[in-house]
Amino acid sequence: MARRAPGGSAPLPPPRRPGRRAARWLAAGLLCWLLSPGLAGATVHPVRGFLPDLKFSLQGAGGVAVTQQDFRGKVVLLFFGYASCPDICPTTMAQLAQLTESLGPRADQVRIVFISVDPHRDTPDILQAYVDLFDPRAIGLTGDETAIADLARRYRVAYQIEKPRPGEADSAYEVAHSRGIYAFDQAGKAVWLASDGESQDDLRAALDPLLD
Repeated sequence: MARRAPGGSAPLPPPRRPGRRAARWLAAGLLCWLLSPGLAGATVHPVRGFLPDLKFSLQGAGGVAVTQQDFRGKVVLLFFGYASCPDICPTTMAQLAQLTESLGPRADQVRIVFISVDPHRDTPDILQAYVDLFDPRAIGLTGDETAIADLARRYRVAYQIEKPRPGEADSAYEVAHSRGIYAFDQAGKAVWLASDGESQDDLRAALDPLLD
């Protein structure tokens, strides 16, 4: 049934459905809202339909090529950061390690995947040594600038590498990045997104249904 304009007789056109570009902006806006630091106490948010499947081609320890196929059959907890991060990354990695440890024997069904947005300083071996400090099953991955930028764009991850200050070494710079824990099921489908400040109880409640 056509809608009618208030106080008039001419029918209003039917509401337009958002196009692909609008849908992408809507998804990006939702993810930015979910990743806002002010939502540290928010619940875990389902993201099926908002995020694409797990897909990447990066480098692991020893320069070995690693893709999403290496994680088939595993639940993946994905986090973007960098090894020299002073606060957010080590806190989140410790949180995820505590989460998997609480699973007991079922921990082998889960893989923490830490992707560096600082490929200049984080070599594959440095990155793997870093994640090993938290969980021996965790995987550290990196790649060249283009690969990291493409992957960050795929999952709406924002990051910025600042230029070194005058007179400081080329490796002395800061990195800013968005915060969030992405969960993918055993088939690589995006399932939920959580704040890095989420409680262990809420993360465990969201993770349990994905496990056998």
